[in-house]
Formats: sequence, structure tokens, C-alpha cells
Amino acid sequence: MRSFNPAEYRLRYGAAGSLAICVALALAGELSWLTALLVASPLALAYALTGRTTLPYKKEENAGHAPSLTTRILDAFPAPVLLFDEDSNVTEANKAAKELFGDDIEAKSLTLTLRHPAALDAVAHAVAGDGYFTAEITLSVPVVRRYEGHAMSVSTQESQIVRAALVLLDVTAARNAEEMRADFVANVSHELRSPLTSLAGFIETLRGPAENDPQARQRFLTIMEDEARRMARIIDDLLSLSRVESNEHIRPMGRVALPGLLNEIAELQRLQAEKRQVSIEITAPATLPDVRGEMDELIEVFRNLVDNAVKYCTPASVVSIRCHEIERIPDVGGRGIQVEVCNFGEPIPREHLPRLTERFYRVDKARSRDVGGTGLGLAIVKHIVNRHRGRLNVTSDAENGTVFTVMLPLYADPQKAP
Repeated sequence: MRSFNPAEYRLRYGAAGSLAICVALALAGELSWLTALLVASPLALAYALTGRTTLPYKKEENAGHAPSLTTRILDAFPAPVLLFDEDSNVTEANKAAKELFGDDIEAKSLTLTLRHPAALDAVAHAVAGDGYFTAEITLSVPVVRRYEGHAMSVSTQESQIVRAALVLLDVTAARNAEEMRADFVANVSHELRSPLTSLAGFIETLRGPAENDPQARQRFLTIMEDEARRMARIIDDLLSLSRVESNEHIRPMGRVALPGLLNEIAELQRLQAEKRQVSIEITAPATLPDVRGEMDELIEVFRNLVDNAVKYCTPASVVSIRCHEIERIPDVGGRGIQVEVCNFGEPIPREHLPRLTERFYRVDKARSRDVGGTGLGLAIVKHIVNRHRGRLNVTSDAENGTVFTVMLPLYADPQKAP
């Protein structure tokens, strides 16, 4: 029988009581569910961990046996959880933590896995028995994800094997939403100021000098209609960009066949291409494997790229779309499909290439507005490709034309995964 431990008793039942209070406040509407989750998860973990203080726990001793109750509880946590010994080595990681850091994280020092000073300091203090600490943690690979780390001391007099625990709560969506709200206000106020000023000026003119001038009225109304439509396109693209950015850290799980998708996009762009006497040619093997992705988002990627290629190519030229399988996606790894959208027009100067995917960045502002561009299309493309764990490259010269290259990972059937 375990001996009574007052410290453990206070931690265990204090955590249980605090957890119940969080749930009650959320149900009563006094506390948001997001705040309740952020507060309650570490408390629930502390409650669970105080029940495992009769360790030692060793993987090799449990080989061939069913996982312990505590292991099953930790694996059920949606947030990554790491347990540490007195040397800050990871003694155990739950399923979510292994998905984030890799299956080989256990028995390693945290410094080899998470090189983040604030997180390392928090864990060091928790291991030393200094209590409870939090830290903001940003992971940049494969996409930027932000976590709120909660480090706590969990050792008792009965066991010194597990000294501390670290819970990582994913707050990427919340932080992105905060930044997007600020960016949206700044971008909209900047981009809509000019057309709104123009509309106000035209309205004032129509009420005054041009009140009885039918020709001037017709000309001004046409310009006002174009400006209003441009503002609507900007707002639509900003909303689309915000939606993509908010989900960028969540990898899509669908299956997409690119040849059919590209043929559909070519048909949609055919009328616009014919107006400029431009032909669209697609080269894609019939045996091309499927990619992992979301159909609607990939349609948006290639619709933007083909639309730009048609708008900015030389009249009476060819827009070429070429697909083939590649052995490895640079900086990502794994086999993939490479799609090249190529057009022959005025080359983009080398100094502009790195900035093409920035919001509202335009190489030629006047020309971009004349053809109906909002300056957001390539930013949307970049974020969608990032969400798909792919790569986007741009090259441009007079000899080979302007080529936008999208690399996407192959679809792997989860049922057949090793």
C-alpha cells in the first residue's frame, strides 16, 4: 500500500478541483472554452501524473505487455506531452509528441530536439522542483506553428524517475487570427483608400460640373463601376488569403488527380486566352500518380498561375503546363509531382523574384491594375502550397520565359502505410 503523501494529495485533488471550476465557469459563460482548455489541460495532466508516482517505469520492462493506464491516458491527450528525468532527458512522450518531434525522441535530452531557450529554461526550472512555468514556443519546420508550453514539477518523495512534464498547447490558429485581424485592417485601409477617393471625386463631379453632361456621366460611371469591382475583388482575395493562412498548419488529407484538374482549369481560361490569341498546352503522363491535397485549394493555386500566365504573356503565344514525377521535393523530402506553368512575356527582373509572393507586391503596378490584378494571387498560392507541404519556385529570363514551379507530395494511402 502506498504511504500517504500530503504534497501529492494537495496537488492531485487541488488539480481536480481547479479543473471542475474551469468547466463550471465555461458552462456558465463566465469563461471562454478556449481559455478553459488552456487552463484545464495542464491541470488535468497534473491530476493524471500524480497517480503514476509509483514508477520506476522502463520501456524494456514493459516489452510485450499492454501499455499502462497512464500511458493510455497520455496518448489520449491531443496536445504533445513530454516527461523528464532529473537530467532533463525525455523519459516518455505521448503519441502527439512523437508525431511532432519523431518516434526517437525518448531517452534523449530535450536540447537535441527542441532548441528553444525559453522552453529549455522552463523545463530546467521544473526539473529543479521550482514549480510551474510557461513559455511561448515557435517551430518553423515544416510550417510555422506556435505553442504555449506549460512546464511543471511532478516528482514526489516516492519517485525521482519522472521529475517534470511539459505540455505544448497549439495556439497557432489563435495567434494567426490575431495577426490576420491587424493585417486585414492595415491592408484594406491602404488598398481601398485610392479607389474610395476616386469614387468620392467622381460623385462630387457628377453632382456638379458634369450633372448635365451625358458623355461625362457615362464615362465616370464606367470608371466607378471598374473601381467598385476592383474593391470587391480585393476583399474576396483578402478573405480567401485569411482563410488559407488560418489553416496553413493543418495538412490536407485528401487525394487529387492533377491531369483532370489542370484540364478543367485550361477550359475555364480558354475564353480569356482566345481573346489574346493565346493557346494553352498541357503535357501530363496518363500514369501520373495522385497527390495529397485539397481539391478546391489546388484549383485556386493553378487557376491563379494560369490566369497570370495568360494575362502577362505576349499575345499570340503559348502558355505551357508541364507535369512529371520527381524523386525528391527539395527541403521537404519524399517523392512528388512537379507542375511547371510557363509563359513567354516580358521577363521579371531578378531583384523582384523573391518578393513576388508578398501581399500587394507588384512588379508593374499600373499594368497589374489594368489587367485586374489585386496583388494577392501569388500570396494565396504560396500559403496553399505551404499547407500542402510542397514548394514553389519562380524563374524568369528571356530565353526560357517565366516559369512558376509547384512541387506537391504524392498521396500515400494510410491503409497501405507500413
